[in-house]
Amino acid sequence: MEKPLVGILMGSDSDLPVMEKAAEVLKEMGVSFEIDISSAHRLPDKTANYAKTARERGIEVLIAGAGMAAHLAGVLAAHTTLPVIGVPLKSGALEGVDALYSTVQMPPGVPVATVGIDGAKNAAYLACEILSIKYPEIVKKLEDFRSKTRKSLEEKSAALKKGMI
Repeated sequence: MEKPLVGILMGSDSDLPVMEKAAEVLKEMGVSFEIDISSAHRLPDKTANYAKTARERGIEVLIAGAGMAAHLAGVLAAHTTLPVIGVPLKSGALEGVDALYSTVQMPPGVPVATVGIDGAKNAAYLACEILSIKYPEIVKKLEDFRSKTRKSLEEKSAALKKGMI
């Protein structure tokens, strides 16, 4: 996969520690991506243009992380029919609850799939699941990941029962 299939956007560079977790998952899954900063409020033209041109640039899924008012995912969704996954980020006085509500409460016809607060990893896994409809090589990687996770938990369960944890 040469061209980026996933676009990861964040409202500020302060969001990078969380959003780079999405990038790590995509790297592990072998899914190409691009990552950038584009604030819905401070760079509205850039944000709208990014969404409007994403499909023609080969992007198939967008992941947007923002805190507080968190309109980034909604602004992207307003300007594209590509799937948009919102990552509400923990910040401000409400510690991400405001971001969660503003990301998940979209009007009819402008959906944003929303993961939990700081859930960038799950956003990347969801992006992979969406892409797996078209790319069978991603299906195998997702199945391998789930199998590895199950095996790890089974081993931890066995160790716990033996008193090793």
